[in-house]
Amino acid sequence: MHPGLVLLSARLLDVVTGEPLPQTALAVSGGRISALDDDQRIRALAGPATTVIDLKGAVVTPGLVDGHIHPVMGAELTRGLDLSGCTTLDEVRQALAREIRSLAPGAWLHGWGLDPNVFGDRPVASAALGPVLDGVPALLLLFDAHSMLASPRALELAGVDGPRRFEQHAEIVCDEAGRPTGLLLEDAACELVERAAPRTDPAERRAGLVSALRELAASGLTGGHAMDANGESLSQYADLDAAGELPLRLRVAPWCRPGADNGAVAELIEQQGTGGRLWQVAGVKLFMDGTIDNGTAWLERPDCHGESTHAFWPDPASFTRIIGRLHRAGVPTATHAIGDAAVRHVLDAVEKATSAEYRGVRHRVEHIETVPDDTLRRFGELGVIASMQPTHCCDFTRADHTDNWSRRLGDERASRAWRCRDLWDSGATVVLGSDWPVAPHHPLTVMAGARHRRPTRDLTQPPHGPGQALTALEALQAMTLSPAYAAGEEDQAGRLAIGHRADLTVFAENPLTTPATDLAGLPVLLTVVDGRTTHRDTGL
Repeated sequence: MHPGLVLLSARLLDVVTGEPLPQTALAVSGGRISALDDDQRIRALAGPATTVIDLKGAVVTPGLVDGHIHPVMGAELTRGLDLSGCTTLDEVRQALAREIRSLAPGAWLHGWGLDPNVFGDRPVASAALGPVLDGVPALLLLFDAHSMLASPRALELAGVDGPRRFEQHAEIVCDEAGRPTGLLLEDAACELVERAAPRTDPAERRAGLVSALRELAASGLTGGHAMDANGESLSQYADLDAAGELPLRLRVAPWCRPGADNGAVAELIEQQGTGGRLWQVAGVKLFMDGTIDNGTAWLERPDCHGESTHAFWPDPASFTRIIGRLHRAGVPTATHAIGDAAVRHVLDAVEKATSAEYRGVRHRVEHIETVPDDTLRRFGELGVIASMQPTHCCDFTRADHTDNWSRRLGDERASRAWRCRDLWDSGATVVLGSDWPVAPHHPLTVMAGARHRRPTRDLTQPPHGPGQALTALEALQAMTLSPAYAAGEEDQAGRLAIGHRADLTVFAENPLTTPATDLAGLPVLLTVVDGRTTHRDTGL
């Protein structure tokens, strides 16, 4: 049987050693790498229906995998006004004014990527945006995707005129008189106002998701660990997979929220393993806290505003019990934990779950933005995966600690920002991701940020915590070998080896020898998923 795909004249990169493999060509059959050899022998395997591509010396790596991504949410959010490039309030006002001029009367304005640093020392409130939003229903998602600003008209349409009580940690922020400021903290509060906005039609949502996924594939991604299954996510993945339009391999972790009863946990366990050829439910996502920027993280000491003192779970002990139940069922967990107290509690919960009976379940902690020294070694000791997003440090904090995140924490804790190097050296498996749409999805930008730790928009700025940088090889391993290990798939993914999945990324040059400050611009020539080309540069 002839292979379906043959790649010739390649530089095949061994991501274990960082050195090129001795072979120069590979063949793909049935979605797997079926042969590695020289050009002549691999070319001889091709048949009439084989796709043969001469790479002309391009560099092939195992397919890049984003360790933390939200494809459906990202597709929906990025249809709105992109505010991520605005660095001042005036720029935000101007962008909103331009968008409003293009809106139909009464239409809602949706924006995303709003950086709280634009407010400086002023409260994050809709009043700071001046009269530009008068009479316009608007929802502006802050970059952390855990908070948003609602205009007065949006609050009015949603019937929100004062504080509310929520089962989970969330808040309608109000002034001293009890009037909403427009700032909504965490999902429950945001969803209260979002429900008043009209939804797009299903065909438009599908087209938006297809477009977004194609962009992900064009950036070199062959897979992603999707950290939600909200709304129609699973049915959309199933639809695209059946139609041959799913260009990424997705590992999906549905959410388990505070208040989940035994029945809800049982449903999550029952859901495991469902999926299709290129997607599968594998794991459960939980939240231990919110974010430092909006004061909803869980810190061992309050931030400078006296905030970030509580867990997302009103009863943290119930989180521990659920981790234990999922562990005993063989279900891996991925827990959002940003503050030091949150990270410590997750590690405690995993330790308690694994002390009685260990089945090799690979649990994860997501984000890990600031942790003390005594926490580092526990990741390696407990076998807990450290899932990191270095571009959050690069683009939302500053080396001089004048940003909102750093000012809230103070210099001592801000100096412990995103300790990728320390976690790696302590024996943890570090997985890198983008958290798109919170930050840009391009994997080369993520790897570059792990290496240079500088603002993506201005690489002349000093790095935040340069001692926490990863090497070029470590950054590449953290998007190839490490995601495969985290998924328990190291025997079939993450390397260029016979029998491994034919998920491949092809670059114009070697990403390991490309300077970190140039890496984001390295051309991606070809992306292959399951032996199928999902992106091909026109010059190839």
